[in-house]
Amino acid sequence: MRYFIRFAYNGTHYHGWQFQPNAASVQETLNKALSILLHAPVNAMGAGRTDTGVHAQEMYAHFDFETSIDIPNLIHKLNSYLPKDIAIFDIIPVHDEAHCRFDATKRTYEYHINTVKNPFLAELSWYFNRNLDVDLMNQAARILMEHTNFQCFSKVNTDVNTFDCTIFEAYWEIKNNNLVFMISANRFLRNMVRAIVGTLINIGLHKITLTDFENIIISKSREKAGFSVPAHGLYLTKIDYDYL
Repeated sequence: MRYFIRFAYNGTHYHGWQFQPNAASVQETLNKALSILLHAPVNAMGAGRTDTGVHAQEMYAHFDFETSIDIPNLIHKLNSYLPKDIAIFDIIPVHDEAHCRFDATKRTYEYHINTVKNPFLAELSWYFNRNLDVDLMNQAARILMEHTNFQCFSKVNTDVNTFDCTIFEAYWEIKNNNLVFMISANRFLRNMVRAIVGTLINIGLHKITLTDFENIIISKSREKAGFSVPAHGLYLTKIDYDYL
């Protein structure tokens, strides 16, 4: 039987979701807990990769197990066994061909900036206190939805077949002393959101114009795009599936 797990994690102390030798990962931590509690080797497949230090308010993984599971009991045991920075919300039986990565129809990320220094947000939001033209940044964000090729915001030497993504929404919101950038798409390239945010910051600082921003996208050149903002302000917030 195949099961989806819906969970969250604070990525501060992990080198991303995916297993890495000689480095702590969320995948390795979850696999170890599942294997111990189910008394059999378990290898959970994630819905995607998050980089070192990136957080997830909602993440999915799937795993196969031969027999039925007492789901409420396993959720309780996992939350008791796992470290405090990983929380299990639900375990969902799905059909045998369900795939948490390939079946996802939309993913949503948020990037959090705090404009007033706050020691309680030091690891959970990027502190940046320069004045930004948020209205202009939102005008630039709307330009993103007029394009599909985002090679200019991708890590170089990445092993993907296409740089095309369909962006459904992209906008900035001001919440108290915080700025939050929300973006949703059918897929994302490696480092894409952090590079978009860095380039939009340059818009907000009036370092580049809206025409410059569009020309950067058309150029497909990572060198022409802006800097990559720090990982600790980035959150994967939602993953959508047609059957969940």
